[in-house]
Amino acid sequence: MHAPALVTGLIIQNANAHTSGFGRQWADTIAYWSKPTAENEAAATAHLTWEGTRYQYVGGLPADIAKSIAAENWDEDWRVMSLPGRLEAQRALLADYGNYVRRFAEIQGYLQTYQPPALMVWGRHDPFFELAETMSWIEALPRMDAHILDAGHLLLETRAETAAHLILDFINREKGRSR
Repeated sequence: MHAPALVTGLIIQNANAHTSGFGRQWADTIAYWSKPTAENEAAATAHLTWEGTRYQYVGGLPADIAKSIAAENWDEDWRVMSLPGRLEAQRALLADYGNYVRRFAEIQGYLQTYQPPALMVWGRHDPFFELAETMSWIEALPRMDAHILDAGHLLLETRAETAAHLILDFINREKGRSR
């Protein structure tokens, strides 16, 4: 945002820049940002478990898609997250995410002013960000190339090939325009 002339395009994959992406599942986290007590932190970070890690992969997915994701993926993520200092880093990241959310108006102003070329690849079964977020992006960037795929939050776990083709096409198209 500080050097908009250097931005040749945005690729958005299940990421929010509007409050429309926050569903009721964000209530504990939003409460923690407002009042960072130990009790609110515990509620906001209750997902930092093996079950919560697994949920990132399969939460909200139809059974046939969920079964295509190997359990070794979340097992390895949890193993790494369980290393010394890693859960504390996740708690700090969650606390700091509130600073990002406070910049949504600035981000939206940037989008409205500069209208960068954009590609969205979004997993429609994302249990963290509401599908309404996609419409907020589309309203902000009406010429965006938007694709909502039959996938979850970690879209690349099940739709990597499709996403890769869309991303490469977008990059090649934008490179051709910038010449």
